[in-house]
Amino acid sequence: MPALRRDGRIRAALALSAAAVLSMTACAGTGGNARVETAEASGDGVLRVGMILDNAGDNAFLNAPQLAAAKLAVQDINAAGGHKGRPVELLPVHPVQDAGKQAKDLAAAKADVVIGPTDSSHAAAAVDVLSHARIPVISPANTAAGLSGLASGGYYFRTAAADVAQGPVLAKLAKDSGAATISVLYQEGSYGKDLSAAVTDAATKSGLTVLPGAGFKDGAAAETARSTAKAKPDAVVLIAREGAQDALAGLDSAGLTGSRIILSDGAFARYGSRLGSGTLEGTRAVVPGQLPTAAFQAKLLAVDPALKDVSYAAETYDAVTLAALAAARAQDDAGRSIAGNLIAVSGGAAGPGAGVPAAPCLSYKECLGGLAAGPDINYDGESGPVAFDAKGDITTALFSVYTFGPDNNPSLSGRETAGHSG
Repeated sequence: MPALRRDGRIRAALALSAAAVLSMTACAGTGGNARVETAEASGDGVLRVGMILDNAGDNAFLNAPQLAAAKLAVQDINAAGGHKGRPVELLPVHPVQDAGKQAKDLAAAKADVVIGPTDSSHAAAAVDVLSHARIPVISPANTAAGLSGLASGGYYFRTAAADVAQGPVLAKLAKDSGAATISVLYQEGSYGKDLSAAVTDAATKSGLTVLPGAGFKDGAAAETARSTAKAKPDAVVLIAREGAQDALAGLDSAGLTGSRIILSDGAFARYGSRLGSGTLEGTRAVVPGQLPTAAFQAKLLAVDPALKDVSYAAETYDAVTLAALAAARAQDDAGRSIAGNLIAVSGGAAGPGAGVPAAPCLSYKECLGGLAAGPDINYDGESGPVAFDAKGDITTALFSVYTFGPDNNPSLSGRETAGHSG
């Protein structure tokens, strides 16, 4: 089964500026903050999980791994006794509809929690509907930095790290290579600008000298790359999506190649013969998450034998499991109760001064046993630690590091962890 497929084409639509998010959602959500409020039990006894699968065209392949993972999670939860002895239900999916319509249909179907959407630019439409219905939304794939400020009344969470979380990792890879000076070359747009700022901040704090950065527009990548190389940085961090190949060709023509280049996740791809032989030999790139274990992949294949990709499967599985654990902690399947317990079951904290989280439990069944002994559990799942903060973001992000060979194709070479305090 192929590794994670998160190249520039797949994630091109996932960048959304904070200003755009806040503008579109000025009226979204409900009053208060459901993440920290106590709610009286109001569920009907059946935990219903909905999904928004918003991928079409070239990205349609992302639907299958998420659906398989959700089905697998529900199977595992029900095998462990379900919710209060009753089976958890996975509602029918309708990926041909837009995210807003799917959200309305799921609210009408009495969903208690909704997993999705994939595309960051669809989050506002889904949350606007579901937060008013007091239904929490847990996206396994939203990465736009601006979504940390999404007005949701506390009903929005995500098990994927924001794009900017990779900033410290990119800076660390540059420093680990022996670089003392770096330049940040980025494609203009919210993804490039936000991540460039995160890399610059992390690099400066780590003692690196950051030379003046440069942003490029479509069609001007090669020229800007050559200009950046003239400053003779020890390393260049390239943050781009569609323009990555042109930027790499420009750096190559200026004599800056190989291990002196660090790629963001958007620039990660199998370049092969599209670049000159050996151009990227030694280049490193980061990809969010970790390759799912062989055991987890086997379980996914048992659910969907035709599965060809595992992108966002682990994050989806964990989203469903966390929702069920939140309902178990509350002893209630209502959306308000789930939203109010997600931070607690993830091992996270709603603010500073929280105590040390409980020892991790690694499955619904194991964590359910932990809840029988006390209210404090700490689910670490297939995607790794989660630990939601007060904004519904994960506070620990895992990244896979890939190193390119002489054929300009990447191979897994390591892992890095980045974190922040909520």
